[in-house]
Formats: sequence, C-alpha cells, structure tokens
Amino acid sequence: MRLSVLIPFAGAVFALSAQLPIAHAATGGEPVATEQVDVAPCLAAASADNDDKVDAHCPAVIDSEKTPKPERLKALIARGDYYVRRGMVDRAIADYSQALLLEPSADIYNARGELWLRTYDRPKAVQDFGAALKLNPNHEKAKANHKALAQELERIGARMAIAGRPSFNCARARRAVEKAICASPDLADLDSDIQGSYVRAFREARKPSDKKLIQREQDAYLARRNAEFGRPGYDLKKAMLDRLREINGVDGY
Repeated sequence: MRLSVLIPFAGAVFALSAQLPIAHAATGGEPVATEQVDVAPCLAAASADNDDKVDAHCPAVIDSEKTPKPERLKALIARGDYYVRRGMVDRAIADYSQALLLEPSADIYNARGELWLRTYDRPKAVQDFGAALKLNPNHEKAKANHKALAQELERIGARMAIAGRPSFNCARARRAVEKAICASPDLADLDSDIQGSYVRAFREARKPSDKKLIQREQDAYLARRNAEFGRPGYDLKKAMLDRLREINGVDGY
C-alpha cells in the first residue's frame, strides 16, 4: 500500500522537474533567445528614397531596445542620409547627432557640419569640421570645409569692421554726393564694395593696357557720379549697383 502511493508521487515529481528548466528560463535564470530586429528593410527603403517604407521600417530598428548598436548606427545614418536628400535638415541633424553619440565618426561630423551651414549656424559648423579633423586629420572634405568657412568668417569679420564706412574719409567729404554716401550706411557699404572690387580687378589685371582701362572706367564712373548727383531722375544707389556689377561681372566676381 505504501509503495503504491510513492510511485504516483515520484511520477509527479519527475513531471514537475521536467517543466522546471522552462519556467526557470522564463524568469531570467537562463539566457533567453531574443528576436533580432532586421535592419535590412530600413536600409533598403532609405536607399530607394521611399518615404512610406522609411517611415514604416526605420523607427522600429532605431527605437527598439533589441537592436544591437552597430545595426542602430547603420539605420540612423541611412535615415539621416535620406533626410538630407529630402531637404529635411533638422531631422537629418537629429539622426546624425544620435549616431555620433553611439560612435564618433569624421564622416558624420563633417556631414552634420555641412547641415549646420545650411541653417547658417557657422559656430556649430566650425566645431563639427574641427571634430572631424581631430578624428581624421587627413579628411579631405572636412579640411576643405574648415578652410573655406575660416576664410568666410575672416571676410565677415573684416566686413563688420568697416560696416557703414565708405572708401573715403567722411571728415574730409566736401562734395554733396560724398556727404550723401556718408549719411547712408547702405550707400557707404556699396561705395566700399565698389572700391574693393576695383582694387582687386586692377591688381589681377595682367597687361598694363588692361590696368589702364580699368582705371579709366573707374575715373569715368566717379566723374559721372559727381556731375550727375542731384539732377532730376538721377538714382545714386542704382548707379553704384550698376558700377559694382560692371566691375564684378554677371557672376558677381
């Protein structure tokens, strides 16, 4: 009688013990296999420039805690590149910024720097180009961007230093047209631009005959300006703009 009771009990224990590993694994005692998020559809959609599929596939890869770091990085860069092509600068910057937090990259720093330029945020662009060069001193695009931006900032600084000041000394202005230019910051800037463009064109002219022609044209412009200012129908600003375009050419240089 006793033996007959123990046998069913032993069978129940065995059955229970057979189930324990499954329950144990479910509580975290054993590693549980997790389903990986497939990044391929996101990359393919971004490459194909498919709006609907990018929106459908990429957020799941980027936002999922199951996505390994390398796969999330690929998805962020792919979606960021897609946003750049679509002209969605703010979103591209956001994705590149997340990517840089995962793994600093000279390419992405340079790409984000170019986007900062589109938003006219030159200080942030300088920082990103500098960060790119710190990671890779031989990064050609970052070097070119950094150099061009440094030159632009230098020109802006120089321009600000003379803003509202013409090419001549207003304290010595005697002509009515000169006094009018000194009284207007816009006209003063135009006069300064004309003089700067004239000096550049004269300096870059290779033949003496070309230099003489440029000087004669400038003298003729000044003589005409001085003589016609104040006459009915004379537009000083238009005359100055016409002269600036004449020196710089149609392309502005």
